[in-house]
Amino acid sequence: MTSIPLPIFGQGSQPAEADGAELDYLTMPEEMATYRMPQLSANLTSPALAAAKAVADQLLHDLQHFPQTGGPIYLIGLDDANRRFIDELLGEGEVSALGSDGWRIQESVLAGVWRVQRLDGQNRLIADALEVGVMPKALTDNAFAGAADRIDTVIDDLPEGVMNALPLLAELNAKIAEYRPGVEPHVINLSLLPQTEQDLALLEQRLGRGPTTILSRGYGNCRIGATATRNVWWVQYFNSQDTLILNTLEVSDIPNVACASAEDIADSAQRLQEILAVYA
Repeated sequence: MTSIPLPIFGQGSQPAEADGAELDYLTMPEEMATYRMPQLSANLTSPALAAAKAVADQLLHDLQHFPQTGGPIYLIGLDDANRRFIDELLGEGEVSALGSDGWRIQESVLAGVWRVQRLDGQNRLIADALEVGVMPKALTDNAFAGAADRIDTVIDDLPEGVMNALPLLAELNAKIAEYRPGVEPHVINLSLLPQTEQDLALLEQRLGRGPTTILSRGYGNCRIGATATRNVWWVQYFNSQDTLILNTLEVSDIPNVACASAEDIADSAQRLQEILAVYA
């Protein structure tokens, strides 16, 4: 058999051109978060952890019977030992969010299990609960609180350099008006459109900034910001070097990249059952 050498491509594999140019390309994400079984420091059969055991059992029930869940599982009354066990059991997953009025949301290592907390003005914890679902109700209820129903498209005194922003604003207004919950999201890929810095600045100004920010960490980072215009999200993807690789606007309830799926929740039910079998 004859061995045929294969050419090698990639950064640094090709000699520089006579003019000094070298092969270069955008670095893609290199790291990805993966599931690891929680390491628990206490025995769930201990009488002192009866409250944590009840929470874990209710959580398993809600996962196994999704979407017919029992509502939020409140944690605010747990003592330090029981809260520590729940913290270790849940860990921190890929998605987190900050909202208005002190809301703080963290997905656990079990996809579709959300830790929903609220802090007062003195940074004291006043609400703490678990929810099972594609996204917590507190986030969907507050993401567009007080948001405008349409975008201002007045063209008087536009900044110099604005070229393509106005047609996008008109397109967004049309999609906002016809949007209904459950329909397919409408996505505008700004990375593929000719946009000047002034265009992007005008889009940001006219859309405004809403009270909710979501970070989805998986293969790279996805940063999602609610605008001050109803159902319009600014969704940006960054590689592991924190370089912007995709910039989009999305008309939807919640961008899918931040949501858990029914399959995720079914998988989390199986994982929690395995965890409780090991540590019970």
